[in-house]
Amino acid sequence: MPAPINERMTVSIEGDFVVFIIGLKIYNFAKVNKWWGVVMSMPKMLKELAEKPESGYLGSESSFKMIVQYWRSFEQLEAYARDKNGLHYPAWRDFNTKVKKSGVVGIWHETYKIRAGEYECIYHNMPPFGLGKVGKLVPATGKLEMAGGRIKAKTDS
Repeated sequence: MPAPINERMTVSIEGDFVVFIIGLKIYNFAKVNKWWGVVMSMPKMLKELAEKPESGYLGSESSFKMIVQYWRSFEQLEAYARDKNGLHYPAWRDFNTKVKKSGVVGIWHETYKIRAGEYECIYHNMPPFGLGKVGKLVPATGKLEMAGGRIKAKTDS
C-alpha cells in the first residue's frame, strides 16, 4: 500500500468525468450458489478495464458492498456495459437469467456526470485515494485550503 501523504492535498482533473457507484446487497448468505458469481464477476471486470485505458475507465475504489468507479465519459461507461465481447454483458445476462427474481441478492448503481471544475475534494494523511488516484494531486494551500476556495478556484478558471 502506498504511504500516506502527510499534507493536505486536493485534485485537479482535466475536463468532465463520470462517477459510477455500484453495489450489492445479499439477503440470504446461505444461498452462496446464487450470489457468489455476482460478487466474483466484478474483480474480473475491473481487471479487464484497467488493462484497456482506451475504454475510458480511469480507476476505482472498492469495498465488499460497493465500488466507486471514475470514467472519462458516460458514453464510454455505457459502451462498456453493452459490449457483448467484454465481461460485463455476459455477467449482466447471467444475473438476469439466474438471480434477478430470486430475492437472494440485489444490485444497484448510480451515475453522476461531473462537469469540469464542479467538484471538490480533500485528502490529509492519505495515500492517493478515490479521485486522487485518477487525477493530479496538488497541495491544498492558499486559495485551495478551504472547500469554497477549491470549488471557486476550479469554476473561475
